Amino acid sequence: MSEQTVRAPQTVTWKARERGDNEAPYLEVSDLQVQFPTADGMVKAVQGLSYSLPLGRTLAIVGESGSGKSVSSMAVLGLHDRKTARISGSIKVGGTEIVGMSPQELQKFRGAGASMIFQDPQSSLHPYFTIGNQIMESYRAHHNVSKRKAKARAIEMLGRVGIPNPVRRVDNYPHEFSGGMRQRAMIAMALVNDPKLLIADEPTTALDVTVQAQILDLIADLQRDFGSAVVFITHDLGVVAEIADDILVMYAGSAIEHGPVEKILGTPLHPYTWGLLESIPALAGEPQPLHPIPGTPPSLLAVPGGCAFHPRCEFRDRVPDDLCRTLKPDLVPRTADQGRTSRCHLKDPDRIFQTEILPRLP
Repeated sequence: MSEQTVRAPQTVTWKARERGDNEAPYLEVSDLQVQFPTADGMVKAVQGLSYSLPLGRTLAIVGESGSGKSVSSMAVLGLHDRKTARISGSIKVGGTEIVGMSPQELQKFRGAGASMIFQDPQSSLHPYFTIGNQIMESYRAHHNVSKRKAKARAIEMLGRVGIPNPVRRVDNYPHEFSGGMRQRAMIAMALVNDPKLLIADEPTTALDVTVQAQILDLIADLQRDFGSAVVFITHDLGVVAEIADDILVMYAGSAIEHGPVEKILGTPLHPYTWGLLESIPALAGEPQPLHPIPGTPPSLLAVPGGCAFHPRCEFRDRVPDDLCRTLKPDLVPRTADQGRTSRCHLKDPDRIFQTEILPRLP
């Protein structure tokens, strides 16, 4: 692992893995569209999303609430009700197409091929069944083993995720666990079948900072042990800096910037990403004024024409011919850096960031 340092906010530091040139993607998302018909119109939750992720790497998907982070990741596991959601495009996991997969095939796929850690373990764990029984059920759904062997596997996984005295705690109910321990139990359940793809949907939001750090370290350690690809959904750029290899920034259902963590956090190219960085308070030194993004995210029932971010962007008038209001920019390479893309009409975002944004950062 090589350590890279780029000038960025004082709250952001990271260690980035060396990128291999021949890493084949394990997860491939191509032109994903997720829409929900409602009485008020069509909610365009995800619009034309594309990205890929190889084994052993972590992709952080960031953005404000309503940007499409969780909706897109739930589509990867086929969790949307087909009666209420319209999904198109392609999602391939290990070369297997997920879009259009039958409910029976999806049931076999979930847990074994891919698994998810949800934000709130209290609502994700059944209160009437012991922690052990719930992990055992997940394991026996994919393995023809006895209850005795399944319980032994549950105890093993609880120990693996740092639950003390797992032989005794396996028979506890969720309410007998603390919040951090419930989240560890959820991680044990997610990994009990050795999935190659793990999706973590803001798994540390409800935890205090000490437990949060422990959970992040645990996920990173388990990823190294299992060699999994990890999609980490969050709005916390401090978490992103600690755990991610690559970042996908989403806004109004679309990807607006994508690339290695050290590039996106060190020299971002999109005004929305600049706004996210400017919203991070400094943890040391003299208090500095924050520069929050003005306005609110748009309704997905009526996404603005042109660049969806233009009503909130302070740089829209620097683009000629009113393009920000009339033409949606493509997600294209903006620099010579391999694998780095941005969706913006600005011709010189790097210069603007260096001369105008960077001096304002805490």
